[in-house]
Formats: sequence, C-alpha cells, structure tokens
Amino acid sequence: MSTNSERVLPGTGLGAAGARAWPLRDSAHTRALEGSHPAGTGNRSLMEFAGLALARLALAVVPHARTIWVACGPGNNGGDGLEAAAHLQQWGKQVVVSLAHDPEKSSTDAHAAWLKARAAGVSFNDHPPEAFDACLDALFGIGALRPLQGAYADWVACMNAASTPTIAVDLPSGLDADTGAAMPMHVTAQHTLSLLTLKPGLFTGGGRDACGDIWFNDLGVQDSSPPQALLAGPVAITRRLHASHKGTFGDVCIVGGAPGMTGAALLAARSALHGGAGRVFVCPLGAPELTLDPQCPELMFRSFDDLDWSAMTLVAGCGGGQAIAESLPLILGHAKQLVLDADALNHIAHSPVLQQQLAQRPAGHTVITPHPLEAARLLATTAAVVQADRLGAAQSLAERFQCVVVLKGSGTVIAAPGDIPRINPTGNAKLATAGTGDVLAGLVGAHLAAGRPAMQAACEAVYRHGQAADQWQGTVLSASQLCHRT
Repeated sequence: MSTNSERVLPGTGLGAAGARAWPLRDSAHTRALEGSHPAGTGNRSLMEFAGLALARLALAVVPHARTIWVACGPGNNGGDGLEAAAHLQQWGKQVVVSLAHDPEKSSTDAHAAWLKARAAGVSFNDHPPEAFDACLDALFGIGALRPLQGAYADWVACMNAASTPTIAVDLPSGLDADTGAAMPMHVTAQHTLSLLTLKPGLFTGGGRDACGDIWFNDLGVQDSSPPQALLAGPVAITRRLHASHKGTFGDVCIVGGAPGMTGAALLAARSALHGGAGRVFVCPLGAPELTLDPQCPELMFRSFDDLDWSAMTLVAGCGGGQAIAESLPLILGHAKQLVLDADALNHIAHSPVLQQQLAQRPAGHTVITPHPLEAARLLATTAAVVQADRLGAAQSLAERFQCVVVLKGSGTVIAAPGDIPRINPTGNAKLATAGTGDVLAGLVGAHLAAGRPAMQAACEAVYRHGQAADQWQGTVLSASQLCHRT
C-alpha cells in the first residue's frame, strides 16, 4: 500500500473546485471493514500502516516542527498515534506522548505500538509539553461519543488554545463520525487524516469547522460495497448546442414576493435567469408592486392565473408570507415541476392536507429546499434534532414527502426516496446572509427547467451555488452579487 494520503477537501472557506465524488461510510461499516481486514499487506497490522501514514502526513504539513505532542486515547486511535510517534522520533523529531490510561490494558496492536514508541525513545508525560510546534489528536476516533472529562478535556482545551496546528487522527475528538454533530467541547483541527474510510460527519454539521483540511488514506483496503452517502462531485460543464433557442432551456415561474418581500422573488428570478433558464416569469403575490425589474428587464411579470403551469417549472415560496397559503393547493395539484422554499414549506408544515398533496405529487417532479428550522417544522421536531442528524433528517423528509430534499446548511445534504444521499462540499460562511436561499431556489428551478432529473438538478445547483461563494474574493457576498455568479 501507499502511505501517501490524498487531500479530499480544503478547510472551510478555501474552496473545493477540485473536489471529486467520494464514497462515505458510517462508523458501523468502518468497524466491520476493520474487523474483516485485521492486517494489511505483508502481515503488518492496519495500525502500523495508519501510524506510518499519519507520521508522513505530519512531516508534509508541518515539516519544520521540532517538538510534536501526541495526545493518545485508550483505543485504536491512540494506538495509531503511538505508531506515528515512534516514526517521528526516529526521523529526528522530539515527540512527547500523553496517556491517561494504562497501556498494559490496551489491545494487542495498541500495546505493541506503545512498546515500539518506548523503544524509539519517545518521551511520556501526563501533561502537554510547555511548548510544542504541532499536536496529534489521537484521543477518540469512531469510538462511542461521550463528553470529554478529566485529562482528556484539559488536553482538548490545550490543543484548541494553542497557536500551533493540530492534526486529528481519523476525525477530531468530540465529533460524531456519522452525523457531524459536535460535542460542546471538541477538537478544532487544522488537518484531519481519515483512515480506512471517509466518514459522513467530516463534511456536514460541525465537521467542516472542526476538521480543517481533510485527507484520506484507505490503508490499502478496497471497498466496493454501496456507501452510506456520497460527497458530491463537481458539476460537469455542458456545452450548449449552436442550434438552441430559448425554449430549449425551459420556462421558470417565480410565485412569491408578497407585499414588503418582493426582493426575495426578484432574487430567485434573477438567479433562474443567470442560471440558464430560457424565460423567467414573476408572479408577485397580492397587489403587484413591480411590473419591471430595471436590473433584469428580461424578467416578465404576469398574473398568477395567466400562465400555463403544465409547461414550466414553478418556484414557490420565496418571500411568500401569508399570501402564498391560498395558492398552494393549486400549485401542488397542477404544477408540472416544482421547487418549494421558505414560506411555502412553513404553510405545508402546518397543514396535513397540503402535506398529503405534496406526498402524492408525481415522483421526480418536486424539490424542497428547507433550512434546518423549516425542516424541523415539516418533521414536527426541533432544529437541534435536525442538526444532530442532518443525513437522517433529510432522508426522512424525502421518504415522507416523496420528493428531493435540499437540507441547507454547512455541508448541505441532498436526499431522494430510495437513493444514496449526497453531501455538498462547496460553500462557506459568506452564504450566511439574507436572500442566498432565494438565489438557490431559483437556480434549482433553472436546472429543472433545462430537463435535468430532480436529484441531478438539485445537486448541480447546490454545488454551483456554493462554488460561487468559494470563488468570491471579497469578505462580504450579498445575495444580489451571488445570483450574477451562479
């Protein structure tokens, strides 16, 4: 096997244009895989390969570090750290290992790693060194998530307070490998080396902020079984045929923009236009406040009853307020292709009749784009529960309402009934501003109108939406600026 690790994703805010699709495996699958491959090639244990891969990554990302502190837990994660410590000491580094357990009671492989580290001349200390140039977080990998206490809590606080980089082994301690939920106290690493498998929690919820740059080494174990999730790959660039016309790329109609919230509908409409829709109509709710958008004169304003919905994609709910409620039964019953956002979702959440209508729509014709609170309302739970298991919440919504779900947030999750969920790798905190969700809804509508299947349309739109933020050079990105870049 190769001990060289491959970078999967740069840290938050650094862009992900080079990302590719990756299979993601949950902790139960990872444990089973580890149990079925106790040794790598040449009769060396997986722990030996993991430690060598970790040591080589440490040399690559902190080449000038002289003193390296390795905080080891009681399980295999700590054994990986001990293996790495032995190599780094032999390569001329000053390595200090901290243990809060009896190594004589460790697993066979971890005990052997401890003996190897001692033989290499590694120093052992109950406390972190007074000064260190880098740290390896080898406390708890995919083990049971529990609050960090005692020495472990002190060590994590020390890592997070240090100005020197931390490299997490497998995943940052205190982060759930499957969900991305982070304990109140958890490691915030600058680099994370995921071993054997890539875990979903690295890429959604608290994972993006906790992991920093994410690296991967499969330790020479190939796994062809279906993954539990996929990290979405980049959008393929499709060439528009010369013999195209505006009808080739479909019509999008934005239904929203109640009095006082017209801007939301305009943002969605502009995004659909810049996203490639052939024609874009706007149906303001209530008394129309605009009949022309001076910034986008291509947009056409119509009455809600003047259009043939059977031939277009509707985007409903952006700035809909209370006014959207009256139109929802007609929209759910007659729209050919539909994107539901914002207030449309809030009204559906409070109406069993509308929920039934949504679930009975033809398969593959509907995308909903909730943020965590809207998702919680649809699931009759809380946003905290949704955020604690974003993959599970998105899949539950998809199955309940038989549609494609875009659960927005850090590591947006895209799910569909009976399909493998995707986690989007693009985007950053520049999207945390009013109106960017409206831009996304319009962009999804444009991709649907162009003839993409609903899952593909959602994945492509979410990727492009986040990529625009990654490529933005300024410190602030408004929704108006964003819709011109998607």
